[in-house]
Amino acid sequence: MNRFMIVGVFVIAGLALFTTGLFMIGNRHEAFARHVELYTEFADVSGIVPGAKVEVAGMDAGEVLAMEIPNSPPAKFRVKVRVNEKFRELVRADSVVTVGTEGVVGNRFLEISAGSLRAPAVATGATLKGIEPTDLSAILELAKGTIVNVDKTVSNANSLVTNANGLITSVAGNLNATLDKTKLTISNANDVVTGLKEGRGPAGMLLRDEALADQVRQALANAKNATSELNRAAEQASTLMSEIQSKGLPGQVDDTVKEAKNAVANLDAASAQVRQSITDLTGPDKGGVTAAAAIRASLANVNVAAANMADGTEALKHNFLLRGFFRSRGYYSLANMSADLYRKDRLFAAQNTDRAWLPAEQLFHQNSNGEEELTSEGRSVLNSALASYGERILDTPVIVEGYSDGDEVNDRLAASRHRAILVRNYLQGRFSLDSSRVGTVALENRPPEGSSHTSWNGVGIVLLKVKR
Repeated sequence: MNRFMIVGVFVIAGLALFTTGLFMIGNRHEAFARHVELYTEFADVSGIVPGAKVEVAGMDAGEVLAMEIPNSPPAKFRVKVRVNEKFRELVRADSVVTVGTEGVVGNRFLEISAGSLRAPAVATGATLKGIEPTDLSAILELAKGTIVNVDKTVSNANSLVTNANGLITSVAGNLNATLDKTKLTISNANDVVTGLKEGRGPAGMLLRDEALADQVRQALANAKNATSELNRAAEQASTLMSEIQSKGLPGQVDDTVKEAKNAVANLDAASAQVRQSITDLTGPDKGGVTAAAAIRASLANVNVAAANMADGTEALKHNFLLRGFFRSRGYYSLANMSADLYRKDRLFAAQNTDRAWLPAEQLFHQNSNGEEELTSEGRSVLNSALASYGERILDTPVIVEGYSDGDEVNDRLAASRHRAILVRNYLQGRFSLDSSRVGTVALENRPPEGSSHTSWNGVGIVLLKVKR
């Protein structure tokens, strides 16, 4: 009889555990919540698969249900998504859908932006505009175009070096011709003066006339002065040529031109190697699969493995046998916890939890664009509030709770989330806190159950008491 009772107790306990796990999993995936089904269209789904996460204004809001494959190349994939009913006021007719990635190789998800106030709320079954993601192959094509431009630039540089070489050769030739003409002129002037002195020709005969002697002497003096000037010019030109040759300028110019040609040749070779590398990278392998397709397949496999690991870890955290251990060690995730669960959780709702209540009028003001931002007084208030905890803020998990007393639900949700993010960013920069140990939660105007306030407008800063 005792054996049957023990077996019955184990059977009942197993059924209870199974039922509890079923409800926990259903609650985690919001299986019992009300949803709105919407559609969007993409020419390239970029790794989005059924079951992928859907976010609205940065918060988890639903999942991808199905995808319809187009029946022709111009058509697009039609993606069916499910969004929680409470986000319906944020999703408007002018909202757009983009493809996002969690980290570098994280899961792909759909991000729905919050619409404008002038647009109506989206209707069930409506189709939202989808913005195509940037593909790796497009980036590679852009790199190819850049290499072509570099090749053209190198060709232009080669032509410029050739033109410079021709210009230097032309200048040297013109200078030598000018020096030859100057020497010939000096020689002719010396011959004329010598003939005049010896009395040859009509000019020599005129020198015998005393009346013209003074004029001839003056002309000779002028000719001598001119000859001296020409000789001086010739000497300066010769000196200039000697300095140019002594400094090896023509040889240096030739060496420079040779080095420029070698650099151009090396750059051409490097460009060819880069083009060949890109061709090898983007070309298909032996099986006909391109590099981009192989990379996408690998990333998809990594995403699936990471998602499975995250689901397994999350299940362990919520298991009633291990939940206390993870809580005592500080392992928790606000990303998978709704605001209602946060308010009811004993870890955050306990009255003895270290929580600083800071009102909005001491922290924020609206700028010229109508957006809230931290004031200098608000930064001082935050510094004083955190200083009271001492060195605990450096190694203790910190939660920033955002509150707002707006009239509409969507206004309270957006404002409380914006305030929590503003305070979190300031605390991380001011105290150099580890980003993995600082979390935010938007609680509208309702604090956790059992706390010292039933309503609040501002922020609450919580320091968790972690067991060591």
